[in-house]
Amino acid sequence: MKIVIAGAGAIGFHLAELLSKEDHDITLIDTDETALVQAGRHLDVLCITGDAATLGILEDTQIKKAQLFISVTTSEKTNLLAAILAKQLGVKNTIARISNIEHLKDSDQERFKQLGIDVLISPQQLAALEIERLLQRASFTDHYEFENGKISVVGFTLDAACPLNNYTLREIDERNKDFSLRGIALLRGSDTLIPSGDTRLQKGDHLYIATQREYLESARKFAGKQLKPIKNVMIIGGTPLALRAAQQLENKYSVTVVLKSEDRGKKFLEELDNTLIINADPSDVDALKEEGLEQMDAFVALTPNSEINILASMMAEELGVYKTIAQVENVDYTRISQNIGIDTIINKKLIAANDIFRFVRKGKVEAVASLHGVDGEIIEFEVHKNNRLLRHPVKDLHLPTQCIIAGVVRGQETIVPNGDFYFEINDKVIILALPEAIHKVEEIFK
Repeated sequence: MKIVIAGAGAIGFHLAELLSKEDHDITLIDTDETALVQAGRHLDVLCITGDAATLGILEDTQIKKAQLFISVTTSEKTNLLAAILAKQLGVKNTIARISNIEHLKDSDQERFKQLGIDVLISPQQLAALEIERLLQRASFTDHYEFENGKISVVGFTLDAACPLNNYTLREIDERNKDFSLRGIALLRGSDTLIPSGDTRLQKGDHLYIATQREYLESARKFAGKQLKPIKNVMIIGGTPLALRAAQQLENKYSVTVVLKSEDRGKKFLEELDNTLIINADPSDVDALKEEGLEQMDAFVALTPNSEINILASMMAEELGVYKTIAQVENVDYTRISQNIGIDTIINKKLIAANDIFRFVRKGKVEAVASLHGVDGEIIEFEVHKNNRLLRHPVKDLHLPTQCIIAGVVRGQETIVPNGDFYFEINDKVIILALPEAIHKVEEIFK
């Protein structure tokens, strides 16, 4: 697929890196020549220096041959105009990054669609929503919903007290007669495994399971995870994401924001209605203790410094804070979160990429998600045409061994299928696939 990306910053570079690894034809545009030199040195992409919101530069990319245009520069106006122009020049799908979340209202999105922008994304809003989901299911380290929550994928670490230690998944399934769950991924150290019935769990493993919405609470108890309601939340950092997260949370929790800049503090006071703003150094643990860190149920570190976020979250965990979330810029950190004592690490680049990747995957893709630390993707496909998917049971579809079906949604029914299961038209199929299996899975569901 020919894809043009405007913006070689953190999100644009990350998208170009992921997409170029999958042999897509990538063109990267930016006004910053230094950023493009860096991209050209590390990525197999064509780099063009210039303003993406000009016809000449877009035509230089052979934009008419592109199937997808993604505009993720730091300028909202540039992104909107560039996407509109790209659509006029013949691109099939256009995506624009925005900062003003008012544009995400249904009425505004429809107007932008009429102008030629198919999808608007706000990395800040996507990350804030993920933080909210993580706090709602705080006993799990990760929580992803598919089909409005009909099927959930949750993750948890097997600590010393976990009742699942030293059992195989088959033995666990035999013990559990009350509800259905499926182990879909196992993070053991830095290795990602697709577990089988013979996989024996051990202390320190990080297990991801899929289950129906009505069984989430039963799954939590079955895994031996304590449930503690979240009431008091401390956010550190004066970043736009910290502001957006506070706006998202302040009417559901008692929120305290700790930030260093008095000017930013005044901005937060203007934008927030029900949040306590404290001017203090977020990297000073003694200052955080004075402001009530030890009385918090959740701690969310959103400063611009990944190391401060990690260290502060580790200290909060040590002081007994029930749930810790740290934002990091380096994607590699997401692989070590479960090993260093932080519940969850989030990364805006990965969150934005998940939202965009459904337009890159073949087949009718409803959603894409990446599990923290797991080398693979969860993809939700819709069975949209009469092909061999409908004529054979799952066991005869020759799905790669590096993938697993997490669940199927059929109307209002949710199913954890076995090998004798047959798909039907309009089924929504949630699959976890490791990188080497993704293309084969795409071809099967195309």
